[in-house]
Amino acid sequence: MEIAAGVMTPLLRKLGGLLLDEYNLEKRVKKGVTSLLTELEMMHAALRKVGKKPPEELDEQVRIWADKVRELCYNMEDAVDAFMVLVEGNRYHERVPNNMKNRVKKFLKKTTKLFSRGKALHEIGDAMDEAKELAKELGDLRQRYMLEGHAGETRDTIDPRLEVMYKDVSELVGIEHKRDKLIKMLREGDENGMQQPKAISIVGSGGLGKTTLAKAVYDKLIGQYACGAFVSVSRNPDIKKIFKKMLHQLDRKRYASINEAVRDEEQLIDELNMFLHCKRYLILIDDIWDEEDWRIIKCAFSKSVGSAVIMTTRKISVSKACHLSGDDMVYEMKPLTEGDSQRLFYKRIFPQGSDCPSQLEQVSRNILRKCGGVPLAIITIASLLASNEQQIKPKYQWDNILNSMGRGLAEGGSVKDMRRILSFSYYDLPSHLKTCFLYLSIFPEDFEIRRDRLIWRWIAEGLVQGGKQESRPFELGESYFNELANRNLIQPVDIDVEGRASACRVHDMVLDLICSLSSEENFVTVLDGTVQSKPSSHIKVRLLSFQNSMSELTTHWVDATSMPQLRSVTLFRTDVDLIQALPSFQILRVLDLEGCNLGESSHKVDLSCVENLLHLRYLGLRDTRVGILPMEIGKLRFLETLDLRVGGSAEVPSSVVRLGHLMCLYVDPDVRLSVGMGNLVSLEELTTVKVGGTVAIEKELGQLIELRVLQLEWTGDDDSVCSSLVVSLGNLRKLQSLIIFRQGGLRFDVIWDSWVPPPHLRTFEFVGCTLTMPKWINSSVLPLLSILRIEVKRVQPEVDIQILGKLPALRFLYLETTKVQYTRAESFIVGADAFPCLRECYLYYFQTGPSIFPRGAMPRLEVLYFFARALHIAGGELDVGMDHLPSLRRVMVSLCPEKDDIIDKIDEAAAMIYPQNGNKRKKNDGDRLRRWDSCALESILSILICRQFVSSS
Repeated sequence: MEIAAGVMTPLLRKLGGLLLDEYNLEKRVKKGVTSLLTELEMMHAALRKVGKKPPEELDEQVRIWADKVRELCYNMEDAVDAFMVLVEGNRYHERVPNNMKNRVKKFLKKTTKLFSRGKALHEIGDAMDEAKELAKELGDLRQRYMLEGHAGETRDTIDPRLEVMYKDVSELVGIEHKRDKLIKMLREGDENGMQQPKAISIVGSGGLGKTTLAKAVYDKLIGQYACGAFVSVSRNPDIKKIFKKMLHQLDRKRYASINEAVRDEEQLIDELNMFLHCKRYLILIDDIWDEEDWRIIKCAFSKSVGSAVIMTTRKISVSKACHLSGDDMVYEMKPLTEGDSQRLFYKRIFPQGSDCPSQLEQVSRNILRKCGGVPLAIITIASLLASNEQQIKPKYQWDNILNSMGRGLAEGGSVKDMRRILSFSYYDLPSHLKTCFLYLSIFPEDFEIRRDRLIWRWIAEGLVQGGKQESRPFELGESYFNELANRNLIQPVDIDVEGRASACRVHDMVLDLICSLSSEENFVTVLDGTVQSKPSSHIKVRLLSFQNSMSELTTHWVDATSMPQLRSVTLFRTDVDLIQALPSFQILRVLDLEGCNLGESSHKVDLSCVENLLHLRYLGLRDTRVGILPMEIGKLRFLETLDLRVGGSAEVPSSVVRLGHLMCLYVDPDVRLSVGMGNLVSLEELTTVKVGGTVAIEKELGQLIELRVLQLEWTGDDDSVCSSLVVSLGNLRKLQSLIIFRQGGLRFDVIWDSWVPPPHLRTFEFVGCTLTMPKWINSSVLPLLSILRIEVKRVQPEVDIQILGKLPALRFLYLETTKVQYTRAESFIVGADAFPCLRECYLYYFQTGPSIFPRGAMPRLEVLYFFARALHIAGGELDVGMDHLPSLRRVMVSLCPEKDDIIDKIDEAAAMIYPQNGNKRKKNDGDRLRRWDSCALESILSILICRQFVSSS
């Protein structure tokens, strides 16, 4: 259902855009657009309503109706896009001399455009009439069968999680340690006579065992409390029913008839408060989905001494909101260890006490790897392999299960239960996120999906819509990504100090659910060389993912003539036949060939065919090794994202400057852009551009006022060119991330000192462009700066570090000198309030130490790297004590020894760096002498010593 609602959203926006005066629609067409828009908005509301229900709770009539609405929306959007291509396609005009010949050409072009516009109006008028008639039929169908009413009716279903509540603890594996740890957390502080109940929230994705763990803790502790209750909230909860259930469990005799009582929420809250007053209670609130639900529920809890409340949730934001006092805690569920996973798996399959047969060991390890330590997945797969008889299933059945994991498991009772549990998270998503979530089925299992690639693709597909008026598409898409991570539906990869993930993965069991739902909705078609992946002839393929999970791929299944509605093509392996068929896909929006090695293809791949893909919004050629990029790219006037990091020396076509709708442009670092890039006025992200050659390019950068992310490589040696660049950068007031690194060329300190950074700058890397710290690096100019990497020739610690310490939002600092400084920094060169938010600090090639930061400074610092002389540490001249840095977890030190006593001084210094609290010194690759060549072309000996602070957790 949600795919129909999802594809309708961009259509509604585009139809609304057609009513603007700039399109000058005929009266008949405008009236048709208005009428269709009204009908579609009514359908959209109905689709959002039925989309909240699982398919098994909907009548077949509702599904048929939704499928027809989806097809209507797809076809109508194609018609609108075709109209816009004809109307807007000729808006860009090249500047040519105004001679007679060119005036004649201009007249002919204008005449052709008038005919084209007339044809476009006629075509969209006919399409509008047809769509309006079909929409009316669908509207009548909805009313005739009262489809929305049917959608609201739900069947009584048994929650598959009920089994957890009554599971014997002896059946559970790997839970004792987690249970005892939670009990210890709950008991901490009891000796101080706490006056408020203590709350602990358990957070994790579906299937990790949150309810199982919470119930184990509850069962272990309930005998120590005067009363207790275990209630489940779930999605769309009935708060009154929850309160009544809580009262009944607290005192079954007193509240035996509470379910029949007529009371509102306020009365029930008062009743609970009175009952719990002065009692030591333990309450478990399972499966909270919304912060507002918690705010209501917690009103019922009396502030009784020594009481405790345990909660479980799938959402990180909800776990942080679930608190009762300042001592509340969040426990993040982790997957089972390899050993516990194996024990749970084998316990379910093999007769008690028997071992896994040797011929099944490898396949069982592969199965467990796919399960990823998720107990629900392990139990489900084990149930498929378990036999009611005493004999073990043959190996080929194990292989079949392994091959099916991640792309459609065989149906069975336990598999359905697992999917239902996981699908609760899906049906809780808002409408716009459901479509974005199902879109992940395009990517293969175990694939690391770059965040930016995913978001730009969402935008190109029209999946990022709405939001605040001032929000730009990428920022809105980023909020989508973060919300999926918050709900534990994707696994973030490489999280930086700002909490932003550079990529994500999808657990195989979640991917299986996504693929199943996507297939039911005919959203994404995956071709992976298996018979099951062959699309049926009656199915319209619109989003195609071409994968190679099998050794041999039957490419003859791809018939371009049978897929005229294709909107998106993603290749995860090189297929020349499919690429050569691209001209047949006239309405293609997304073409992603990333990673396909077209440079070594046995057939000649000619990408000039892209000129026919006038609807294209996203073109990804990263790591394709294409030798020549076609000039025809400049004809793709609606292109929004262009990734030309082909991994070779291909020149960027000069025609790229015609792409006025382009929002994101990636190019290889050694490539210069053509004059005319100032036309790219919609550009938000541009990396990496070589500057320093001509004044023209540097001046044109200043016209790209929408830039949010910019990466530059400075190679110049002319002060006038540098001045033009600085002036242009001063115009870019929306920049949030700026990276400039010098590759050869000269430094121009005076010129750079005149620059005024943009007010919203959060990330700034300034490498090798100046000799000293720029004057504008201070708290008043850079109030939001979070990540700073800067390389200068010389650092003045007593001045520079003091200035940096006042940056209020700084979380990551990388400060480096190009020439080694041996002068030792004095102690306490910053105040006790310095670096309030800093998490990671790297100080390279100038002598420092923890002693320059007094107690109170760097309260959140987790990682510290500093450079010091072994002689100064060994002689006691440099204090390396770190007890005053409370959050420190990892320290790296580069020791610069004296020439005459290398080994002795290093050993003495190392002994002083390591704490004398009994921690065992760790040996690793850095724990040895190594040769390091400095940028000043001078060789020194150094040692990298690592210390890992492991928390009690």
